[in-house]
Amino acid sequence: MARRRQVPSSPLEQRMGVDPVRLRLPADPDGWWPTVRDHLVARFGQAIGARQVDEMLAAGDFVTAEGPLAPEAPYRAGLFVWFHREFAAEERVPFEVEVVYRDERVVVADKPHFLATTPRGGHVTETALARLRRDLDLPELQPAHRLDRLTAGLVLFVVQPRHRGAYQALFQRRQVRKEYRAVAGYDPAVPLPATVRSRIVKERGELTAREVPGEPNSESRIELLEEHEGRGLYRLVPHTGRTHQLRVHMNALGLPILGDPLYPRVVAEAERDDYARPLRLLAASLEYTDPVTGEASRFASRRRLGPL
Repeated sequence: MARRRQVPSSPLEQRMGVDPVRLRLPADPDGWWPTVRDHLVARFGQAIGARQVDEMLAAGDFVTAEGPLAPEAPYRAGLFVWFHREFAAEERVPFEVEVVYRDERVVVADKPHFLATTPRGGHVTETALARLRRDLDLPELQPAHRLDRLTAGLVLFVVQPRHRGAYQALFQRRQVRKEYRAVAGYDPAVPLPATVRSRIVKERGELTAREVPGEPNSESRIELLEEHEGRGLYRLVPHTGRTHQLRVHMNALGLPILGDPLYPRVVAEAERDDYARPLRLLAASLEYTDPVTGEASRFASRRRLGPL
């Protein structure tokens, strides 16, 4: 069996709780470059320009395990190179990440609406991961799973890399019981409780997921907890984890979740981050058997969705 190549540790520290970018120079490139600089220009020149690549090389911003990369360094297939991206200015999400539980292995965070779990797209420094790394001084912190940016509630983070696989496996094997709460319209004609099964697909680059004919790949249990003046509070229990699954299934029942900017219709981009109109969806509880200690663990969110 071929031995897996050991990836060297990053010689660069995090910035604002965000890891540096790591590149591995391709071993069998379509073209060959005399220097690493030529490859970097070919790879990033269209995005940031050859001049900025040269400025970053001159400043020692591109680093290998041996130290700063020299501008004239010859191309070496398989070489690891690290650098920090330039962070665009991000508006601070005006809500805090609360810590529900913390020990030497995990952190259970109570994420607010509008805050992404991990860096993605235009949300890099304003993410739950970056904030927690900074606030708790835990640079190796990583999420065991993800929660949509617009959804509030519980996210499990792992403190040390050696434990991450064990906790991620719980979610991959569906060994974590997750319950959500949602506020939506109330329709007495919709029979509840109900188990909704359908085939959901979401194409890369599209904002919304959709149901299509075919074998179901998603399942959600939906129950009405209380009703008041045409609105309902619902318990949602997903048995699978498709993108936007609960939002799609509630919409399919004719009960779209209040504040949803995508279902049943996509609102204007300027309206999607209206802090006064959050998506009324909350990851309310997590329950699992700890893979390290074997103990039963259950955590509940302290957040509330507001009055009906």
